[in-house]
Amino acid sequence: MKLFRPLFAVAAAAALTLTGLSAAQAAPAPAAPAKVLAPGGDFTGIAALSNCSGSLVRFASSVSTDPGLILTNGHCYEGGMPQPGVVLVDRSSTRSFTLLRPNSNNAGTVRANRVLYSTMTKTDVTLYRLTETYAAIQSRLGIPALTLSQSAPAAGAGMAVVSGYWKRIYTCSVQATIPELREAGWVMKSSIKYRQPGCETIGGTSGSPIVSTSTGEVIGVNNTGNEDGARCTLNNPCEVDANGNITVQKGAAYGQQTWWFYTCLSASRTIDLNKAGCLLQKP
Repeated sequence: MKLFRPLFAVAAAAALTLTGLSAAQAAPAPAAPAKVLAPGGDFTGIAALSNCSGSLVRFASSVSTDPGLILTNGHCYEGGMPQPGVVLVDRSSTRSFTLLRPNSNNAGTVRANRVLYSTMTKTDVTLYRLTETYAAIQSRLGIPALTLSQSAPAAGAGMAVVSGYWKRIYTCSVQATIPELREAGWVMKSSIKYRQPGCETIGGTSGSPIVSTSTGEVIGVNNTGNEDGARCTLNNPCEVDANGNITVQKGAAYGQQTWWFYTCLSASRTIDLNKAGCLLQKP
């Protein structure tokens, strides 16, 4: 799990790379147009948590008057890691998040009032509901939300892991979808494996959105990697193929599917775990 751990701080700070917008030309010369970055090339919609990263997200069908949503990992939940098989639904929360500007500067703070869904079983996600609407956040802070993709990413798709905690962007591509990933007592399904080099994620990048570099949509959420080459232990996930064969790759990094939310989405854009075809783990 890619929670922040102090031992990462020195190495990560030394490797810190920021990507942002170019400065405007000084008067009296005409102002230069803002540099247009590729999707996933800046910090638009990115959030920093106390121990993880996250993002301000919306569904394709969301409207401006809907409450904003913050996406991060299940293991970033403020109450601690949900145990295997545990699913938290509609819990109260007062957690705050720092939203970032495209150039990674802090834009301001937003606050949650509910945990809509949180688990580390089958996937590793927490979805928070905020106290403000998308329109209010846009008006007060100037920050738009990222849209969750409605489909799974294909192998070879370009991607960026954008960390609000470290204010760092990793770029690579999707290597494969892993049928099953095991880590300590947790089991995750259809995990996204990153093609290296480029996405050697570290502690604190947990909960970072995986952004498509072609569409700008969120195609997953970063959550773990094999640090020591150990087999199926904490911070050392192992891969299980369709035949049950277990393999380990030191340095491999992974994220989790997010399009599953759409399979459980009601007409009013709430999470309905009883909806036919819902793929999220149920309590």
